Amino acid sequence: MPSYIVTLKDSATPEQVEAAKQQARDQGGKIGHEYTLIKGFSVSYPEGSVQTLSENEHVKEVEQDGEVKTQ
Repeated sequence: MPSYIVTLKDSATPEQVEAAKQQARDQGGKIGHEYTLIKGFSVSYPEGSVQTLSENEHVKEVEQDGEVKTQ
């Protein structure tokens, strides 16, 4: 299942963050890690599913999760 990192806008309230997580669940997503330093969470979706979280007015960014390397 592809995994994504969802970052919400700094102005998002806790209720709006919870609503975004519920939207992801409603679309078949499974919430993974919930971040505390930033307003965000990871979510995994089944292959071929459609995600519309990026259209949520409180979502700042949705990006595919991946390995990060430093040099």
